[in-house]
Amino acid sequence: MTFDEQLHHLIDEALREDVGDGDHSTLSCIPADKKGRAVLKIKQDGIIAGISVAEKIFRYKERHCIFKRFKEDGDKMVTGETAFEVDASVHIILQCERLVLNCMQRMSGIATLTRAYADKIKKYKTKILDTRKTTPNFRLLEKEAVRIGGGVNHRFALYDMIMLKDNHIDFCGGIEQAIERAYNYVLSQKPGLNIEVETRNIDDVKKVVAAGKGKVFRIMLDNFKPEQIKEALILINGDFETEASGGINLDNIEEYAKAGVDYVSIGALIHQAKSLDLSLKAVIV
Repeated sequence: MTFDEQLHHLIDEALREDVGDGDHSTLSCIPADKKGRAVLKIKQDGIIAGISVAEKIFRYKERHCIFKRFKEDGDKMVTGETAFEVDASVHIILQCERLVLNCMQRMSGIATLTRAYADKIKKYKTKILDTRKTTPNFRLLEKEAVRIGGGVNHRFALYDMIMLKDNHIDFCGGIEQAIERAYNYVLSQKPGLNIEVETRNIDDVKKVVAAGKGKVFRIMLDNFKPEQIKEALILINGDFETEASGGINLDNIEEYAKAGVDYVSIGALIHQAKSLDLSLKAVIV
């Protein structure tokens, strides 16, 4: 499915959860044909994310609504500023209000935290990756927020990359056997699918280097210290992409970037981000 198709599914499910058999607060006191305007007020400094999503939500419910942006996704936002205004049916504005805010507050928190990480290593080649440590049924927009904040999306789900992690390797009986089976599977079932292998120590790296050339595209260095990263990179010698993972935070991320790894993956971008404060307010004209 395309991004918009996935988003429309998310909108349908979210509104089904929130509206149920009717927005009775609105139905009880607002005429069905009443038009209105609302503005998105910024109440906390950070990086704004989700403006395009908000517009898509309103236009999905009312195609010809008028949506005027004052900010773009990825812009810095300051308390007191206005992000956008929307002119639409009052019923649509009030039905979509909480969904828009829930999406934008969460996305802006993730984008703000991601930007803090990205700024720490902007002078290095290292890029920041997200992970699958996401909120069920909200991964689409959490990963979009990472991208807006300056990170790079890792695999979206289990279907778009083979990642041989510790449990796969242990259940399979070893790194070499796991690589061989995965590679044969790609050749016969999913041509072009990339294979990444997690390593837990230098010996694991040596095994992947020996068994994975032409088969594995990236080596994950899991819970390696920066000095161990340097040692591993000498062995890898540029033959594979490299990803550091585990125990990386704002205080030590620059040390990993200095070590020369291609990517760092950080689950905290999403699962430790705090939603930012925004509000959607009626404008009476």
